[in-house]
Amino acid sequence: MRDYGRRDNRGFPPAAPDVPQNLLAFDTSTESLSVALAWNDGSGRRLLAREAEGGRAASAALVPALMDLLRDASLPLARLDAIVFGQGPGSFTGLRTACAVAQGLAWGAGLPVLPVETLMAVAEDARERHGAERVAAVIDARMGEVYSADYEHAQGQWQRLGPIRLGPPEALVVPAGFVLAGNAFATLGERLPAGAERLPAAPTAAALLRLAPSLIARGGAVAPGEALPLYIRDKVAQTTQERLAARGETSPEFPAPPAVA
Repeated sequence: MRDYGRRDNRGFPPAAPDVPQNLLAFDTSTESLSVALAWNDGSGRRLLAREAEGGRAASAALVPALMDLLRDASLPLARLDAIVFGQGPGSFTGLRTACAVAQGLAWGAGLPVLPVETLMAVAEDARERHGAERVAAVIDARMGEVYSADYEHAQGQWQRLGPIRLGPPEALVVPAGFVLAGNAFATLGERLPAGAERLPAAPTAAALLRLAPSLIARGGAVAPGEALPLYIRDKVAQTTQERLAARGETSPEFPAPPAVA
């Protein structure tokens, strides 16, 4: 697992009584598993961020990766203020994994959950890495299609302009003045619009943490049972269930998070 180490308050709001101090975030919506922890150690805000291979490995690797972060920060789960996760769109299995873990950890510790749009996290990563503030975010949706949405950053917050879309890369229209940011360039680059500037970006857990304070302030945090994945391609879920049913199987259950002391 790639470790980006302890960092200071860079990119985070200043510590204040009304700002959530201790947040655990993760995203498994793509082929990468991304986890991060922001906490206040008494002298300031700190960040630990790590990445590893995701995909099928994420269901088994996510909980241990999160527990490692908490252990390395000497922070009990019960001291968190909220659980933050990338709700989608993205990999069907990855979204189910993230949602199940977010709900399990939050229920066990009595915490709220903040679901965050995966594409908004892509836009935030593009802002942090490249200074972009008007972003057409795009990620590979498999099956020769992409998920996309347009975001604008103003007054310290991201606003989505219009719906989240699913379709062929050729159908994507990048608004004037927007950059194209995401992870689809290697696989679908020749089919994406050629005129817009292209920026590599990903829905990292660190991006989720930067988004969290303003989203929580806007009422985005919910009870664990209300934290749900954002599926755009519903037929994927139906086809998966149909395929399992045809083999006489049921949808696999993900391992439960460890008991909270």
